[in-house]
Amino acid sequence: MAGAMTCQDVITVLLDYLDHTLDAEVVAKLEAHLETCAPCRAYLATYRRTIGTVRNAGRGEMPEDLRRRLAAFLAERARGSG
Repeated sequence: MAGAMTCQDVITVLLDYLDHTLDAEVVAKLEAHLETCAPCRAYLATYRRTIGTVRNAGRGEMPEDLRRRLAAFLAERARGSG
């Protein structure tokens, strides 16, 4: 990525940035852009919150009744009845 990073460049590499898979040069350019661009900092903060929300969304316990019905359904499918 030649030259200064644009807002569009930030959006393009943001997931890789959060996954820590960018090379040091790109990270430096992204972080330099973030220092001067409030909208991109806000976008990054929202992106981080969204990822956290999605990761935590599926962590609830399945009700026992649903667990039993699902197990019965899967057992039935495994026997080839569905």
